[in-house]
Amino acid sequence: MQYNSGSAPAAPEDGGAAGEPVIDFRTHPDRYRHWRLEIDGEVARLVLDVDEKAPLLGGYELKLNSYDLGVDIELHDAVQRLRFEHPEVRVVVIRSGKERAFCAGANIRMLARASHCHKVNFCKFTNETRLAIEDASAHSGQKYLCAVNGPCAGGGYELALACDRIVLVDDRSSSVSLPEVPLLGVLPGTGGLTRLVDKRGVRRDLADLFCTLEEGVRGRRAVAWRLVDETVPPSRFEARIAELARELAATSDRPREARGITLRPLARREEPDGLVYPHLELRYDRPGRRAHLRIHGPDHADFTLARLEREGDAFWPLALARELDDAVLHLRFNEPELGLLVFESEGDARAVLACDRFLEDHADHWLVREIRLYLKRVLKRVDVTSRSLLVLLTPGSCFAGTLAELVFAADRSVMLEGTFEGDNRPPATLTLSSLNFGAYPTANGLSRLETRFLHDPAALERARAAVARPLEAEEAAELGLVTLTFDDVDFEDEVRIMLEERAAFSPDALTGLEANLRFPGPETLESKIFARLSAWQNWIFQRPNATGPEGALRRYGTGLRPHFDRERV
Repeated sequence: MQYNSGSAPAAPEDGGAAGEPVIDFRTHPDRYRHWRLEIDGEVARLVLDVDEKAPLLGGYELKLNSYDLGVDIELHDAVQRLRFEHPEVRVVVIRSGKERAFCAGANIRMLARASHCHKVNFCKFTNETRLAIEDASAHSGQKYLCAVNGPCAGGGYELALACDRIVLVDDRSSSVSLPEVPLLGVLPGTGGLTRLVDKRGVRRDLADLFCTLEEGVRGRRAVAWRLVDETVPPSRFEARIAELARELAATSDRPREARGITLRPLARREEPDGLVYPHLELRYDRPGRRAHLRIHGPDHADFTLARLEREGDAFWPLALARELDDAVLHLRFNEPELGLLVFESEGDARAVLACDRFLEDHADHWLVREIRLYLKRVLKRVDVTSRSLLVLLTPGSCFAGTLAELVFAADRSVMLEGTFEGDNRPPATLTLSSLNFGAYPTANGLSRLETRFLHDPAALERARAAVARPLEAEEAAELGLVTLTFDDVDFEDEVRIMLEERAAFSPDALTGLEANLRFPGPETLESKIFARLSAWQNWIFQRPNATGPEGALRRYGTGLRPHFDRERV
């Protein structure tokens, strides 16, 4: 089976907050311009064949298989479809569709002209997709093999680093490199450096040398330094890739006879003040510099495998995950001035808990496993989004189990004590399920509750003892599960003051505050990547040495040498 590139994606709509085109993350293999997805039994091939005349934002050409956000949007879509639509696929081979060129990395002209916000969010999204590849390998039984022919530089090599195995053709011209420091005045800070030493086990002095070699490393030296797993002569390259694909497939537990589900176009209605999905409403408050996200819980408690098979991508937890994923990405790229995300919910908490029981009881089912893993990835995307997060728990809320993860992801949560005058609904509750204790780990490898009670194991056990019991405001506060509680007299005023205060603070200071506080505890490859992206990459992309009129990104390819401020700070 082969998905052929068809018509171009629809042109971006006008209407972004700053007059920029609206970036849409919805796509389909029939609309890919830069990738080909080919399915052959248990092996899939993702072929990078970039259309250099089809940049996402215009004003540059995507030469030498270089990429921009549009290329990455297609890759993200393909990785998702392989997991949900093709349970038979056990191995994915990433390769180039161009002779003697694998990938030149992120397009330099794009980086030079892009806003700082776009550059950093582009790097973040790119790495989230690479982490999704690694997650598929670690937890879904879908292994990745990278077949490198030709120069593989910068972000192209970072893509290879995300794979389980890297095979380099030994033809005296194919090489791997991370040339950002000598060429561009920036660094491979979206995972390249971390994966070199933490994942590939490259000795740090060799990694230092490697990252200053503009021409990169090839042949036996690349193997000796652990930059690739093996090199193969051109005459044996295709046969060796096929052989390795069979070996990796043998290690997978993907069900060969299962039937996948189709990820249909995401239903989304665009309105002047926000976006409306079947299970999520996103509303903008531009004067208040915030966005409100209201989640609608399931309208039934009948969660069965038969229903999952019948509903497919409309099954509530999967549908909600797709909607929330799309909404968060839309806010990141298209609404940069809405710095506070306010989460609310409505629905029957008992139905949410019924969904959680289903997800736990059928955790070994391949599709249920994929849904849980997708929920984990979406919650992580919320975690690393550079926006303040606030959750409001009021009568009619359904923050229970999986949805309660948003309460624990938030920088603050506020719960109403009792009810509002004239409201006949029962008081707000917060209910835990067993999934809150490990199903959705954060970047530090711990659950959000473990992170919350990092130095108070007794509090974690008290929370565990309260599983399945609806907790009203007083008890939720006593257990440390919410930040603040107010009665109906004070609630609205206190929340209003909190929102206005947050909007008045420096966005830069808040980004630094939140990035420092959200991930205490152990450091992992993933937490290192995002910590360094938030700090060093953020800083370097704003320095004139990289992006100033005489900086390396601006002068690349002009024949002029960059002018560097030589102070080390």
